[in-house]
Amino acid sequence: MTGPMDAEAPLARHAVVIPGGMHGPRAGLLMYAGEAVARWGATVELIEWSPPQGLSLEERPAWVREQVTAVAGRLPAPLLIGKSLGTFAASVAADRGLPAVWLTPLLTVPACTDALRRATAPFLLVGGTADIFWDGALARELTPHTLEVDGADHGMMVPGPLRGSAEVLGRVTTAIETFLDRVVRCPGVSPGRADLPDQSG
Repeated sequence: MTGPMDAEAPLARHAVVIPGGMHGPRAGLLMYAGEAVARWGATVELIEWSPPQGLSLEERPAWVREQVTAVAGRLPAPLLIGKSLGTFAASVAADRGLPAVWLTPLLTVPACTDALRRATAPFLLVGGTADIFWDGALARELTPHTLEVDGADHGMMVPGPLRGSAEVLGRVTTAIETFLDRVVRCPGVSPGRADLPDQSG
């Protein structure tokens, strides 16, 4: 892919972690994603929310945008990290030209994919083939930075012994670290660290 998506992202001195609809930013994938950015020297802002009962699918993108703008709007060029419901914040990233990490994005929902198509800054997409919201072919069309895990569901869990799901968590965190190192310029890190394998594509 060529064009704006290949441009170097702004220096990410701040990151905003955006939860999904079920779990907050201090649990699961988002906890490790936030830790990865913190270890890169960025200041991490966590969004905590309780989505209103009865919020329709059509109303959710605007609600998420409002919550995220209230935090990201006061930060200079933050990196956005969101999961599931939080990936509706792709519209904020598109409008401001912000780099992003989207975990289990809602690729079957036009409001999400339309915003991703408008992006001018690089973003990473992470999902599993057993997730009804994931579309691997579309993800690879949208960005050169992807991690697709065979058999993983919307929580990035895979069938069988839990060791397998723990290994998936390791793959996801490595993909995030690789994206930060090679694509997003984070403070305190020299580009091109050799210890991070290529997880994109």
